[in-house]
Amino acid sequence: MEEVVASPQKPAARKRRWLRAILLLGGALILLAAGYVHYWLYLPIGTGPAGRAVPLEPFQSPWTDRKVLLVGVGDSVTAGLGSTPGRSYFQRLHDPRPDDFADVKGRTLKAVLPNLTTLNIAQSGSNSLQHVEQVEKKLPLQPADVFGLVVMTSGGNDLIHWYGRTPPKEAAMYGATLAQAEPWIANYGQRMNELFTRIDEKFPGGCLIFVCDIYDPSDGYGNPESAYLPPWPDCVPIHTRYNEALRASAAKHAAVCLVPMHAEFLGHGIHCRKFWSKHYRSADPHYWYFENLEDPNDRGYDAVRRLMLLRMVEERETIAAKQGN
Repeated sequence: MEEVVASPQKPAARKRRWLRAILLLGGALILLAAGYVHYWLYLPIGTGPAGRAVPLEPFQSPWTDRKVLLVGVGDSVTAGLGSTPGRSYFQRLHDPRPDDFADVKGRTLKAVLPNLTTLNIAQSGSNSLQHVEQVEKKLPLQPADVFGLVVMTSGGNDLIHWYGRTPPKEAAMYGATLAQAEPWIANYGQRMNELFTRIDEKFPGGCLIFVCDIYDPSDGYGNPESAYLPPWPDCVPIHTRYNEALRASAAKHAAVCLVPMHAEFLGHGIHCRKFWSKHYRSADPHYWYFENLEDPNDRGYDAVRRLMLLRMVEERETIAAKQGN
C-alpha cells in the first residue's frame, strides 16, 4: 500500500497566519487599554438637573416687599469661574436663563423679593485674607431700609494654592503638615469671625449670610496624585480642620447660615466612578467639577444654586420678620 505524505506548509503562509494573530491580539489589547482609559480616567459630566429638588410652594408668594440686596462675596466659586454664560450659581439664584431646567422654573429670588438688586464682588483666585479687604473696599455701607442676602465661599484657595509649586504658607498651604498648619487654621477661624462681623456691620437694616463649607474634589480619598498633582499626606486632616474652624465661626453669628456644599459634592469628584466607594452616588455618578478641579462645572453650579435656595427657604420667615425694622 502506498503511503500518503502531506505536503509541508509553505513558510510564507505560516508567517501570514502568525502576523494576523499578532495583529488581532494587538488590536484587542489596544481596545482594552482604550476602554480602561475611558472608564477610569474619563470623568463623565452627565446631563440634566443636579442636586436636590426645590419645592415650588415657597416661591408662589412674596417673602417681603422691602429692598433687598443680594451680594456675592469670596472666591471663584461665587465669581462663577467654570460656568458657561448665565449658569453660575449667583446668576441662577436671581436671573436664570430661559432654558433653565423645568424642575426649578419659578424658583428664583426675583419671584419672592420684588425689590431685589444684586452686587457680586467675588474674585477668582482670592483667598480668605483678601476677602476681608474685599468686603471693606467693595461692599458699601447700606441704607437702613435695605436688607442683605449675602452668599459666600471662602477658604478653598487657602488650602490648594499653589499646588506645591511654592513652599506652604498661610492662605496657600498646599503640602503643609498638620502641625505646620495648626496656627493658620486658628487664624482662619478668627478671620472668618471678623469677616462675618464686618459684613453684618455693612447692613444696619439687617442681613443673612449664607456661607458654603469647603468641598473636597478627592471625594474623601485625599490622594491628589491621582489627579497628577504632588502628593500631600495631610490634606484630609487639614481640610477637615479648616471646615471645622469655618463651622465653629459660623455658629457664633446669628446672621450666618451654613450651606453644606462639602457633603453635597462628595461622590461627584475625581473618584465618582468608584462604585465601591462609600460616597458613590448611584443616582448620579457624575463629575460636578470644572476642568481645573477647583470650581464647579455647570451641573455643579446647579447643585450649589439649589442648596442656597433650600437654605433660604428655611430662613424666609426671618427675612419677612425684618420688614419694617
